[in-house]
Amino acid sequence: MGFGRPSNTESTSGAPPLLGSFPLDHDGECKQYMQEYMKCLRANKNNNGACREFSKGYLQCRMDKGLMDKDDMKNLGFADLEKDREGSAK
Repeated sequence: MGFGRPSNTESTSGAPPLLGSFPLDHDGECKQYMQEYMKCLRANKNNNGACREFSKGYLQCRMDKGLMDKDDMKNLGFADLEKDREGSAK
């Protein structure tokens, strides 16, 4: 045991991350979506409501690339955007 180091009494099991964890995008697979969202935030004085389409795109990219569990956009707070899309498709 080293001085100042916590003892390693727990072993890592290699279990998958808990629901709600958000793994980092080390390879930058969704970087373009993130940059578009950040650009939108700057243009709209950090009003994230004006940039919801960009955040939706970013989350969709993360789901498509396996960086987060797939979920319905309605469960992620985009039910109103889904309704708008359905209404304009008619």
